[in-house]
Amino acid sequence: MKDWQVYLLKCADNSLYCGVTKDIENRLLKHNQGTASKYTRSRLPVELAVVKKGVTKKQAFQLEYQIKKLPANKKIIALKNGLKNVRS
Repeated sequence: MKDWQVYLLKCADNSLYCGVTKDIENRLLKHNQGTASKYTRSRLPVELAVVKKGVTKKQAFQLEYQIKKLPANKKIIALKNGLKNVRS
């Protein structure tokens, strides 16, 4: 089913964090509580920068992997466009 989501968070230090979830509201809450990720725990608060909805689990993890390989300045646009026309 296509109920997975890939998301990018903007951390307090202006870094970006990429993750995968089925429930973006709950995941964002957990990140801001400091219980979702070791990386974001020390960079609170975080805010949602962009989310790509309607992908399968396999597609979500593949997209997350590809996004994480990109330079920071290309991650947001890449996720918005589903990696179309983005070069690292």
